[in-house]
This record gives sequence, structure tokens and C-alpha cells, in this order.
Amino acid sequence: MIYSRKWALQSTILLFILSATTIVNAQTLKGNITDTEGTALENVGIFNQTSGQHSHTNLSGTFALTSTSVNDSIYFSNLGFKTFILVVNQDHLKEGVSISLEESSINLDQVVVVSKVDAMSKIVNIDVQNDPVKSSQEILRKVPGLLIGQHAGGGKAEQIFLRGFDIDHGTDVALSVDGMPVNMVSHAHGQGYADLHFVIPETIDNINFGKGPYYADKGDFNTAGYVDLSLKKSIDKSMVSYEAGQFNTNRFVGLFNILESSKSSAYVASEVYLTDGPFDSPQNFNRLNILGRYNYKDIGKEELTLTASHFQSKWDASGQIPQRAIDQGIIGRFGAIDDTEGGQTSRTNLMLNHTKFLGEDQFLKTRAFVSKYDFELFSNFTFFLEDPVNGDQIRQYEDRTVMGAETVFEQIDIAVGADDRFKYSAGIGFRNDNVNDVTLEHTLNRKTVLEQFAFGDVDETNMYGFVDGEYKTGNWTFNPSVRFDYFNFDYENKLSQLYDNKSENKAIVSPKLNTIYAVNKDWQLFLKTGLGFHSNDARVVTANEGRDILPRAYGVDFGTIIKPVDKLVLNATLWGLFLDQEFVYVGDAGIVEPSGKTRRVGVEVGARYQMLDWLYVYSDVNYTYARSTEEVDGEDYIPLAPDFTAVGGLSFSDIGNFSGNLNYRYLGDRAANEDNSIVAEGYFVTDLNLNYHIKNWTVGVIVENLFDTEWNETQFATESRLFNEPASVEEIHFTPGTPFYLRGKVAVRF
Repeated sequence: MIYSRKWALQSTILLFILSATTIVNAQTLKGNITDTEGTALENVGIFNQTSGQHSHTNLSGTFALTSTSVNDSIYFSNLGFKTFILVVNQDHLKEGVSISLEESSINLDQVVVVSKVDAMSKIVNIDVQNDPVKSSQEILRKVPGLLIGQHAGGGKAEQIFLRGFDIDHGTDVALSVDGMPVNMVSHAHGQGYADLHFVIPETIDNINFGKGPYYADKGDFNTAGYVDLSLKKSIDKSMVSYEAGQFNTNRFVGLFNILESSKSSAYVASEVYLTDGPFDSPQNFNRLNILGRYNYKDIGKEELTLTASHFQSKWDASGQIPQRAIDQGIIGRFGAIDDTEGGQTSRTNLMLNHTKFLGEDQFLKTRAFVSKYDFELFSNFTFFLEDPVNGDQIRQYEDRTVMGAETVFEQIDIAVGADDRFKYSAGIGFRNDNVNDVTLEHTLNRKTVLEQFAFGDVDETNMYGFVDGEYKTGNWTFNPSVRFDYFNFDYENKLSQLYDNKSENKAIVSPKLNTIYAVNKDWQLFLKTGLGFHSNDARVVTANEGRDILPRAYGVDFGTIIKPVDKLVLNATLWGLFLDQEFVYVGDAGIVEPSGKTRRVGVEVGARYQMLDWLYVYSDVNYTYARSTEEVDGEDYIPLAPDFTAVGGLSFSDIGNFSGNLNYRYLGDRAANEDNSIVAEGYFVTDLNLNYHIKNWTVGVIVENLFDTEWNETQFATESRLFNEPASVEEIHFTPGTPFYLRGKVAVRF
């Protein structure tokens, strides 16, 4: 008995010594990671297979991995590079490591699913790399559950659907390009209007997105989510591409590498796009884009990117047509009641993005931008409802200058005890929109002004600050943050005979907390909670004397991302979003009106499978239950809110010299009005893209709507009157979706 107790005591002491020795031996592994040409790689996933600790490289390609011991196996993974495995020895811990990753084709094997609030962005970028987009707006469809629709001749910003929202043109999703906001506040056509047509799709590097109001560095319009497009800082080779196809379509793209040195690079890109579209009245659509970009990078010291771009577009449109006009044989599916609709727009941007390395673990990021933007749109939603003689055409116009700047300080890898780590960022910034001659008027044939409904100047300023922390302990990551926004709205009504200027201001605080548990390098669970908001139009804010300026959004997400085998990634999320006030754009009146509190709950599931080395498949399915909370049952539907959507496809490459993609998108039937008496029909559309590569040449075929499905791209329940009708009728008005659309493409790299 005495011997047993003595043995037990000795065993306990031995275990304690062994544990203490392990803790003492566990050290921090530091190093840097580059590609084979010596360029630092950011966001490389680093995972200790033995201890479960994980990290990522920073902007300078350096990293620190705590709780690392001799003989631990460390995985280094990054999209487009072969995964590297390091077995740690004592020299690594003493002297650090320098690792060079070899480039490889995009593959799910390169994904490590750990402790990133935006982890799905990294995974979805596989979709982007495997299936390059053919338009800047099309990349939005890469966000799981997000669909878009065009309904005004190709030049107008697309209608967006996400998480049970008909977001119109951007009311509840924050869009940006390299941090420069795209959404336009107090826009002539609608709050949050976001036109991405100034982006040349071939210059897009990757897409970063997040759903829900959980991100401290995202402010206005970030309720359903945000999308930030990153443009290429440099290009490997110059490229010229030409497309031609049905509907008198021609598209030319050129990317030219004009500077390449050890620290600097620069390129210019241009795009010309012409098409008449499938409509009986030609769209006469033309779009011109040009971009220049310079990048300077001194590894470990600083990085500077300067960007200048100009975009202009002009088009005619057939608008939304009523179903009864087709049923009566007045027009065909691609006809028009008023074919004088259309418009023109342009945007010129200057952007600066700068990162200063203050020390091994400290960074100062600064960005600044200025945009000159103009917009003119002619629409006719109701035909002859208000004016039975001249029709109801309206003109919306504005001349805008947007400028802003943001500075963010980042401190990473702060040791908290033996194994825990903490990092934080703190930022301040502002945005000012100076909008002159915001106009709404009744016109005839784009020429004659019959009546002015609104005419004035908007000056709107948003100043903000945020603090974002991240604490890692064991397998847990806690991400608390808080954001502060201050708005000043100023509107001068120029229709008044006397000086009529009104101003309102409002401040709002938005706390957020995200929690992630990394079961291992291939499995994470997450719980996201936070408050967000979307702003109202300055004209409405001042008219209502400050009521409903910044309605809150309350969100919660609970979900998982898991990689059960090397070639399969699955994700699932249960979520809820509650809005204090929702805004609806009333097109014929040109106003934004409140529609009360709303509730949305939903489930999202997705899968990505590297079936073979040359075959990749993916699918995302989303269901949402969306209702107004202040209306009685049966009259509480949210018009055009999608309840069931699905997107997916397959990509193949390296089959001889062939590559290609086959994609589908599905949008289910949905209520077009509050009592579901009018239904917007759903659709299922398939697109195909085939390419043949020989040396530096690529020949391709692009087919939209492969099976020539008859579908309605955008739909609205609208009360209208035709010229010969004695009374108005409320029914579905729609823009027909593109029929079978074939284009050929030739590209050469040099």
C-alpha cells in the first residue's frame, strides 16, 4: 500500500516535470514566406498539426506561430501554391525560417479552414480563379446566394438579391473596390446606388465578402453584407482580347505591362464594349473603360499603389414591359412601350493605397480617393397613368464629387501569457459627397421638360472610427469590435423661390462580436453577432426633420466550415437579420419611402469538390423566410424578397489544351406584392464557356442561356396604363432575360 502511494506520487511528479518541460520547450516559430521570385506572400495559412496552433502571414510575408516545439509538423498553404510541410528542428526555432512556395494550379488541397471571420472568401476565390468572370457585375454572383438582374439597357446598375433582400441597386449591401466605396448616398435614382461597370473584369484579382453586419471596418449599407473587389497590383504578361457575337456585340480588352523592376510595376488596361442587345429597339449600348495602376513595394518597409481610371457609358432601353401588352399582341417579349428610355453615366477615379511597416508587428495603412461622377437616366414605369397625353417619362440627373480617406493602425502578435495571442486595429476616416443639381422631372421623348418635381444640391459627410480586436487562446478566437459613425445631411431645395437649406445630423455606435472555434485545421465553428445600419436619403432625412436617419440592423449567424477530406469543403449557416426600418424605392415618384420593421431568417449550405485534378464542382443553396413584422398575417410579404436561390457549376482544365465552365443559377417564385396576390416567376438559367489554348493564344466560345430558356430577369408589380386603356391595371412588369447568346473570343498574351 505504501509502495503504491509512493509510486503514484513519483508518477505525478514525473508527469508534472514532463508537462513543464513541454511548456518550456514550446517556443514561437518566426519566419517569412515568399514565392519563387522573392515576392512576399500575404495571408498564407500556417497550421501546426501537432499543437493545433495556427497563424497567417502579414503584409510583409512574415509570421509568428506560438506553442511550437521540435519535431512539430507545420503546414503552409496558399491558393495557387503547393502546400509546404516543415518538420521543426532546433535551428528553426533559434534562427527562424525562410520559405519559398512553388506555384501550382488552384486546388482545394491548398485550403486551410481556420480562424478567419471571412474564411468563405478564401474558399470562393477558388471559384473565381477556376471560372474567370466576363463582366464586373457578374463577379457578384460568385458570392454564395447573391443574384443580380439588369433591367435598363445594360448601362444601369444591376438589381441585387441577397439574403431575402431585393436590394434594388445597393441599399443593403456595401460594395467597394480596393476599399473605395461604390455605393452612392442620396443618389438621384435610389439610395445606395452601386454601379460596378467602371471595373474591367480582367483586372480583378480576387473577391472578399462577408454576410451580415459583423465587420467593424464596414459601415453604411453593410446590413445583408459587403463585397470588396481587389484589383491586380501587377500583371505577368500583356494581353489583347477581342469578342464578337450575336446582337451586334463587340468587345475589345487590352492589358499592357509598361513597367517591371525589382520594386516597381505598372500596367494600363482598357475595354470597349458595344452591343444592341436582343431587343426589338436596339440598345445602342457603348461602354469605355481605361485604367492605369502603379505599384511600389519595398519589402519590410512600405508599399504604395496608385490607380487612375475613367469610365463612360451610353445606352437606350426598352424598360419593364407589362404582360398584358404581350398577351394582346401589342408588342413581343423583346418589344417596348416607350423605347426612348435610356441614359448616360461616367465616373473618373483617383485612388491611393499605402502601407507603412512601422516595425516587425506594426503597420499603418492609408487610403484616399476622389471620384467625379455624373448620371442621367430616362425611365417610364407607368406609361400613361399620370399623363394620358404625353406619357409618364421621368428624367433623373446628378453631378457628384466624392472624396474620402482612411488611416488604420494595426498591431499584431501581442503575446498574452505563454500561448495566447492578441492583435488589434484602430482606424479613422471620412467620406464626403457633394452632389449638384439632383433632378427629378417629367419629360417627353428625352427632349422636353414638362414639369420639375425636385431640384437641389446635397452635401453629405460621414466621419467614422473603429477598433477591432482579435484574441486567440487555444482553439478559440474572439473578435470583439465597435464602430462609431457620425453623419451630417445637408439639402438645398432649388425649386424654392427663397433660399431653402435644411440640415440634420446623427451619430450611431455599432458593437460586434464574432467567435470562432477551430476544431482542427480543416474544421471551424463560428458564431457572429453584431449591429449595423443603412442611411436614408438626405432629401428624405431633412424633409422628415431627422426621423429614420440611420435605422439599425441586428444580425446573428451560427455555422460551420468543414473539410472532411482533402478535396471537399462543406459549409452551412443558420442566420437571422432584423431591421428597424426598411426602405423601398418608388420609381415613378423618384422617392425613397419607409416600409416598417422586417425580420429575415434563413439557412445556407454549400459544397465545393475537387472531383478530379482537372474537374472542380460547386453549389450553394439558400432559403430565406422574410416578413414584415408590423403587418397582419397574409399581408406581411416583402415584395420581391427571394426565398429560395441556388447557384453552382463545374470547371474543367488541362484536358489536352481545353478548359471550360458550365454554370447554373436558380431563383424561385416569390411574392411581388404584400399579400402575394401577384407572383414574380422564378427561373433556371445555364451558361457555358469553352476555351482552347495553344502556346500564348486562346480561342473561346461563350454561351449565355445555353438552353434558350424563356425567363424574366427583373420583375415588378406595377400599376400602369397603356395609351388605349380607360383604366389602370396592376400586374407584373418585367425585363425579359437574355435568350441564347453566342459570342466568340480570341486572346493573345505576350
